[in-house]
Parts: sequence; structure tokens; C-alpha cells
Amino acid sequence: MGRSRGGLTTKIHVVVDANGLPITIKLMPGQAHDGKSAEDMLGTVGKGQTLIADAAYDSDRLRED
Repeated sequence: MGRSRGGLTTKIHVVVDANGLPITIKLMPGQAHDGKSAEDMLGTVGKGQTLIADAAYDSDRLRED
């Protein structure tokens, strides 16, 4: 749990396969930036696979990875 503008919250980040089945699940405090949680989760996406993500995860550094 973490504190954000809305009070105590938790963010749930999930990487799923093409069938929507979870590959990686990560819980973060509500005030944590989405991009920071994405860095270590990208290791579960293999070369040649397509990644579709929310705009909150967009950064130049993540695109380079």
C-alpha cells in the first residue's frame, strides 16, 4: 500500500500472454511511477514478441530496451 492523491492505494502491474493469461504480476505503492515497475518486468518479454502497453509506461529509456 502506498499514499497517492486519492489516499492509500496499490497499483497492480501485469504482463499477460496473447490469451490474457498472466506471466508476471507486480504490486506497487500507489505513489510509485509506472515506468519504474516496467523496467524489471520487460525481462519477461522475449525478442520478436510484441509488447502493447498503456501510455503511462512510455519513456525513451523503455523504448530503447
